[in-house]
This record gives sequence, C-alpha cells and structure tokens, in this order.
Amino acid sequence: MSVLAVNGLSKAFGGVRAVSGVSFAVDAGELLAMIGPNGAGKSTCFNMINGQLAPDSGSIELEGKSLVGKAPREICRSGVGRTFQVTATFGSMTVRENVQLALLSHARAQGSLFSSMEESFLDEAHKLLQQVGMREQADRQCALLAYGDLKRVELAVALASRPRLLLMDEPTAGMAPAERGALMQLAAGLARGEKIAVLFTEHDMDVVFGHADRVIVLADGELIAEGSPTEVRANAQVRSVYLGGEYGDA
Repeated sequence: MSVLAVNGLSKAFGGVRAVSGVSFAVDAGELLAMIGPNGAGKSTCFNMINGQLAPDSGSIELEGKSLVGKAPREICRSGVGRTFQVTATFGSMTVRENVQLALLSHARAQGSLFSSMEESFLDEAHKLLQQVGMREQADRQCALLAYGDLKRVELAVALASRPRLLLMDEPTAGMAPAERGALMQLAAGLARGEKIAVLFTEHDMDVVFGHADRVIVLADGELIAEGSPTEVRANAQVRSVYLGGEYGDA
C-alpha cells in the first residue's frame, strides 16, 4: 500500500477548474516531485492534501485512511508534516526551543502533558538537530541564522511530528545553488532512512532531476506526464508546455 494515494482529485473556483481528475501515489522512502508552470494546480493540490482546501471530488488517503474533511491540525496528527516556501520559525527562540516546541505540541496532541518546555524532549530535540546538521547551533536564536540553516531547522520541526508523509513546498526557494543540493540530499537521506514518503514542488529543475525518484507534471490543472526524471524530461508535451529546450536533449 502506498503511503499517499490521490485519486480523481478535482477543485474549481467559480468557473475556473484549478485541478481536474488528478491521480498519483507516493510510496514510503520515495521522493516524488510535482512540477508544472505557474497556475498548473500544484498549490491547490498541496492545500487539498493538507486540509486547507476541500476537494470538490476525489479521494486522498494516507495509508488507506481518508484525509478528506479533516482539518490541517488533524491531518498533522495523522502523520503529515509540511515545510513552506517561506520558512516558519520563531526568530526570538533558539534552534533547540523551536524543535522542542514542535515535539511538545505533537505530544500534547497525542494526550501527553509535560511541566515545561525546558525539561521536555531535550534528547529528542538534539537527535533531530543532529540529523539535519544543526546540533552545534542548538543554542543560537533563529533570527541570527543564515537562510539555508533556517531551512534545516524547519525540516527538523516538520520531522518532530514523526510524519509518514512530508509535503515540501518549494524547499530550496531563496537558497544558493550549493545549499539546494545539500538540503535535498539531506531530505532524501532522511526519507529513505526513516521510510518517509516525500511529495515536493520545485521550480529548480536541477534539483528535481537530480533528487526526485519520480516526477509528475501538471498543466492547466491536469496531470499530463509522470515517470522517472529521464522519462519526464524527454516527454515532448512536457518540453512544450514547461521545460522548453533547456532539458529537451538531456
């Protein structure tokens, strides 16, 4: 069974059909890239999976259980983590405190209570920070971090909910080229090591073709292609509507 299974997903806003009959699946440990031109329906798909939008039709299942109709908080508790295009950390708090807060929030959602954040989940927070390469900066305020390091902290925060599915919205936006590759290598290693399914959107095609296991392509709300990175960048329709000639001969 796939971790995420999306079937016949559709959403319209007035007379505009943003997503039309989209179906795909993501397996444990797999990185699936969702690409397409602006207005293709990527954000709408993400927001339906995350519960911020209700689909007009279709199904969204996490390990066989429906997510349709659940609020974002419920979906997070069900095992879905998310990172955003613009990092969302508390700048006045330390790196460790941001991760501890995420761990505490997840534990309380599961029915556990702890006396104070300072005493809670110290070892777990340090373990997560070690995984993302931020252990040595645990005591620094997030406001003082470089942008690439903030992205690593955000990843640790997302992992604090112990997700089985991780949604990454433009994970390398605003990062230098070398940082992009390092972050995606990190995400890939964690996904495969922890058996987390990863669905990500990305405009940097070097990131997509260099790190995705599979790629799906949306255009005008419809799924027009899916397959390996090699298959997708060789697809004539994808080159026509999105890639142009840059990757056509690769």
